Amino acid sequence: MTPKQLLEEAAALSKTLVAYRRYLHTHAETGFDLPDTLAFVKNKLNQMGYEPANCGKAGLIALAGGKKKGPVFLIRGDMDALPIFEQAAVDFPSTNGRMHACGHDLHTAMMLGAARLLKQHEDEIQGTVKLMFQPAEEIFEGAKDMLQAGLLSNPDVDAALMIHVIAGMPYTPGTIIVPTPGISAPAADYFTITICGKGCHGSMPSTGIDPLNAAAHILISLQEIQARELAVKDLAVLTIGTMHAGTAANVIPDTVVMEGTLRTYDEQIRIFIKERIKQITEGIAGAFRARATVAFGSGCPALANDEELCLYTETFLKELLGEKKTLSASKHPQKASGSEDFAYVSQRVSSIMLSMAAGQPEKGYCYPQHHPMVTFDEQILAEGSAVYTYTAMRWLEAHSTV
Repeated sequence: MTPKQLLEEAAALSKTLVAYRRYLHTHAETGFDLPDTLAFVKNKLNQMGYEPANCGKAGLIALAGGKKKGPVFLIRGDMDALPIFEQAAVDFPSTNGRMHACGHDLHTAMMLGAARLLKQHEDEIQGTVKLMFQPAEEIFEGAKDMLQAGLLSNPDVDAALMIHVIAGMPYTPGTIIVPTPGISAPAADYFTITICGKGCHGSMPSTGIDPLNAAAHILISLQEIQARELAVKDLAVLTIGTMHAGTAANVIPDTVVMEGTLRTYDEQIRIFIKERIKQITEGIAGAFRARATVAFGSGCPALANDEELCLYTETFLKELLGEKKTLSASKHPQKASGSEDFAYVSQRVSSIMLSMAAGQPEKGYCYPQHHPMVTFDEQILAEGSAVYTYTAMRWLEAHSTV
């Protein structure tokens, strides 16, 4: 199989991949609740001759190759959408209050395309390609759930790859950015702060304990962690996204609930800030005679890219796509501020996260991921399928005798 041949075979699938993507887009589902999506993916894999296996609450695994002894390379596509009402100007909108605003419908379609290509070249695979169709990435729970269900075993995985499409990038659609070795996506932590006071009439604040007043001081004080307790090199973002309390303008409520997120690139900084959130929250609440608790919910560690895998992947993709469409993050920095739960996989095996340009701003793809009006360029689907396929097969070939 030559790069030219693979690209031609992938291009021949373009209309099919667009149809796949549009079905998934109009049937957007969230979290682990993916009945239509799973049925669709299973059906297509069965039609191709695979025997997909359930993995965890809503994940799927399929194996390509295995006819020749060798290592195992995992490719991953996430399937879940976001609880966003779509406003994008497309002819195939989702109308159920959920939207593929992060491009996971493209990821799943590209994975199905890769499954077709791998099946066509199954006799050439120097080992095994494990296809990972993952739920619940947006809530940072899907990869961890699949790992706990045995994702990396039977057969044991040696290396792993994911692709993420990016809207509004000033590059030719289908251009791949290969990360520099090391961390490329931060750890994420969601947390809830509950502040308990004592409700009273708004005209008599001295008879109660105002949790809103405490919450206001906590909100401001948490931002001082980054401003006064971290060094310049210690990147972190702490955001309070919601604050809920009260039902009437003239009543001081009993309770305030605040929710926020933390993003960090260093595990020690992550631990430090989480502890300071608790200390500051509890201390300030106490100063205002209130009580506060901090509960950390779902999250994921930072995503690490393996040095050797980065070098191999860049070489392979230059063979496939050429120099102009294979960019190095060292020259085109793309360190993400959004987190990615594929990080759990990267903590266990050599891994890489590729970014793929999926729409130029000057051609109308102006909105960012997670925006209700975001759109993506579907012409990248065939190349994405080829990237999954070629990288996996070339890596297995390069490591089949190691």
